[in-house]
Amino acid sequence: MVDVSRLKPLAGRALRLCVAELAQQVQSGGPMVEPLRDEVYFARVFVEIGAPTWRNGFDLDPINLYVEMDKAGLLRKATAA
Repeated sequence: MVDVSRLKPLAGRALRLCVAELAQQVQSGGPMVEPLRDEVYFARVFVEIGAPTWRNGFDLDPINLYVEMDKAGLLRKATAA
């Protein structure tokens, strides 16, 4: 199980969840990543089959996200209730 490491409440009963930093990946370039440099385009992300995905077909593999978050120390074990 992956726990959220940080969150921020937003208007309209929405939450901003911090799970991964994509700035370095977006700056690396390439035809699939290039549109993500536009903040408006980037904000149009949606979830498809458990993966953050954009209209051009670029997605982030959930397993790789887990591995990268684990390496970065961003995962937290759930405490017993």
